Amino acid sequence: VIVADCPASALVPRSAPALPPWQPCATMAPQHYDTVFSEGAKVKTVKDVQAEKFISSFAQHLKRQGRFEIPKWADYVKTSRAKELPPLDHDWLYTRAASMVRKVYIRNGTGVGGFRKVYGGQIRRGTCTNKFCKSSGKIARYVLQQLEEMGLVEQDENGGRKITKEGQRELDTVAVQAAAEDEEEKDDE
Repeated sequence: VIVADCPASALVPRSAPALPPWQPCATMAPQHYDTVFSEGAKVKTVKDVQAEKFISSFAQHLKRQGRFEIPKWADYVKTSRAKELPPLDHDWLYTRAASMVRKVYIRNGTGVGGFRKVYGGQIRRGTCTNKFCKSSGKIARYVLQQLEEMGLVEQDENGGRKITKEGQRELDTVAVQAAAEDEEEKDDE
């Protein structure tokens, strides 16, 4: 039930003086929260678009541009010590790069060590308990170096990487395009 649908007579006074004087009849369900506030909202930045939609759109953008070089080892390398096999998707490096540039956009100063923690996972050790294991540093370092060559990120003086003005402009442009594609898909349904 959405709070806006509650009639005014459903507001009940509270007896506790420290709390707000009126309590709404129901709270907003979490799954409806984003839809209520996103209706009619204008997309301007990466933060306004859902992560998976932006990442897939930006990965396609990187692939179309052709400036991001895929190394020879990308076909057979594992992404972490905790993984048994390499990724099944042949374009996984574009997806990882899009995800990493989004994370740098949202939180400046993230470096290779931070990305190793983000993309790490549980390593299975047979009968022993699972333990956390960091992901590959080579992949994170390579992706950040490629993004630097493209001019999307740069080294931060306090450590890690930060987004450049050109990078921010390009990411925001792709975010607006991704939101427009999403709206078109909703209209078609």
